Amino acid sequence: MKLLQITLLACATLIATSCQSKVKKNTISENTEIAETEHEEIEEEVKLSPQQLSKYETAYFASGCFWCVEAIFESVKGVKEVVSGYAGGEQKNPTYEEVGYGKTDHAEAVEVYYDPNEISFTQLVQVFFGSHDPTQLNRQGPDRGRQYRSIAFYKNDEQKNIIESYIQALTDNKVYDNDPITTEVVPYTIFYKAESYHQDYEKNNPNNSYIRNVSIPRLNRFKENFGDYLKKSAH
Repeated sequence: MKLLQITLLACATLIATSCQSKVKKNTISENTEIAETEHEEIEEEVKLSPQQLSKYETAYFASGCFWCVEAIFESVKGVKEVVSGYAGGEQKNPTYEEVGYGKTDHAEAVEVYYDPNEISFTQLVQVFFGSHDPTQLNRQGPDRGRQYRSIAFYKNDEQKNIIESYIQALTDNKVYDNDPITTEVVPYTIFYKAESYHQDYEKNNPNNSYIRNVSIPRLNRFKENFGDYLKKSAH
């Protein structure tokens, strides 16, 4: 428990703002925060092949818009690749339109490839909870619907215990006052990779109005509070 509590202060200082409804990507509300800084240039990383990625561990999370979540985890040291996709439901081969319009039980999620010698699963859980508001039920910020719910997936009992212990630590320390954490803690079953144009969307579309007004501010807030977790190129 002591290890889990070390980063509670960092989590408490971060109020995550998630994505708007991506069915209407180009419609940004008047209340949406505008990025105060230009998008930071991050040096291009060499893409690893499936064979190279196979030697790393994988973790799965959902916390709103996967454009935002992918960019956050990509900035974390020890993370080798992040894939946007869908998980948490039973429908086979879901499409973006089906998930986005709430026609499936899936949530927008990410598959995180990481080197456990550089970053632990516990630290990834800390990144997950520190980069969004887990008290928002079936939504994240202005995004509404179960497709944007908060989910931490586990692949074994050890990972389940890490997630549940961290949630308990956040609750005991009243990090979110008395607001209950609504994050689902569920066993990992299957992950469906999203359409190709969703991959690295934030990197490939830095001038998109949604990316500039929503994704980048969320990423920058994460960086401000988790500087020790960042890759050198992500500072």
